[in-house]
Amino acid sequence: MIQTPQAPAPVGPYNQAIRASGTMVFCSGQIALNPSTGEIVGQGDVAKQTEQVMQNLEAVLTAAGANWQDVVKTTVFLADMNDFATMNGVYSRYFDEATAPARACVQAARLPKDVRVEIECIAVLNP
Repeated sequence: MIQTPQAPAPVGPYNQAIRASGTMVFCSGQIALNPSTGEIVGQGDVAKQTEQVMQNLEAVLTAAGANWQDVVKTTVFLADMNDFATMNGVYSRYFDEATAPARACVQAARLPKDVRVEIECIAVLNP
């Protein structure tokens, strides 16, 4: 199990991330919660929320001994697909286009705490 106070604590029966087979890291979906206050960041602002989500994921990856270059797959959940371009503008700052991970992006009927975006990822560590 991977746990860090630098990202929001789980609010249910799950962990921030799990390391499997020694090299694979499965990160739970992160939303725009400030890990210090537990408050939603950027209420209604998908750009601010995406930035907080990426910071939360980065904290979990770091706790697992990984970084953005280790990420091989992400899944993005949006409350409204019309937010895709804005989310993608923030998201793209974290990945080099030539080596960016595989990604799926879907619109969800509703996300936790009515946020605009949630992102999960899978990373593979170098042995």
